[in-house]
Amino acid sequence: MAKKSVIARNEKRKKLVAKFAVKREELKAKGDVFGLQKLPKNSSPTRIKNRSFLSGRAKGYMRDFGIDRIEFRELANEGKIPGVRKSSW
Repeated sequence: MAKKSVIARNEKRKKLVAKFAVKREELKAKGDVFGLQKLPKNSSPTRIKNRSFLSGRAKGYMRDFGIDRIEFRELANEGKIPGVRKSSW
């Protein structure tokens, strides 16, 4: 499990991105580079890290399911993810 502070920091970034999204789009449309530079760094959408909503793990994140590979495997083996089953041939 990821540290609580890292998860909280990422959540704070998500709020900042939502808060400054409209202003950022307006500045981009104008081509105002200096105005964009004055916005907070963490208000940029590229600063958000995809994290598993179960464990907070950043590595091995599966975008389709919103969880990391370890949690995915455990849930898939338990049959808790619809439409996913272990392959056999």
